[in-house]
Amino acid sequence: MITPIYAALLALLYVYLSARVIKLRMKYQVGIGDGQQTLLTRAIRVQGNFGEYVPFALLLVWMYETLSGGPIVVHVLGSALLVGRLLHAYGVSQKHEVLKYRQIGMIMTFVVIVVSALLLLFKTII
Repeated sequence: MITPIYAALLALLYVYLSARVIKLRMKYQVGIGDGQQTLLTRAIRVQGNFGEYVPFALLLVWMYETLSGGPIVVHVLGSALLVGRLLHAYGVSQKHEVLKYRQIGMIMTFVVIVVSALLLLFKTII
């Protein structure tokens, strides 16, 4: 199994993103919401966006792998998801957003989801 490698790496990244939110909440003494603190707002959205897309993308990659998907394809999908999420996190986390990294990160995430979905359809229908 290959997908668990990427699941583990992404889980560690999620814990890091969560810890960063906690650290900023403590720094700005904000329990709920963002206290109108730009960096906290950005950290919350990076963590939230990660939680919205990564589980679904990983599930699709894992399903493809369990249907005897090629290991190289699984590595490419897993790597693209990991790199995409790192780029997105970096781009959004900056005080002055780096839109290029945010966009590339989201494009990579969507490509993983779409390609995985199409591969699953191909494997199960054809």
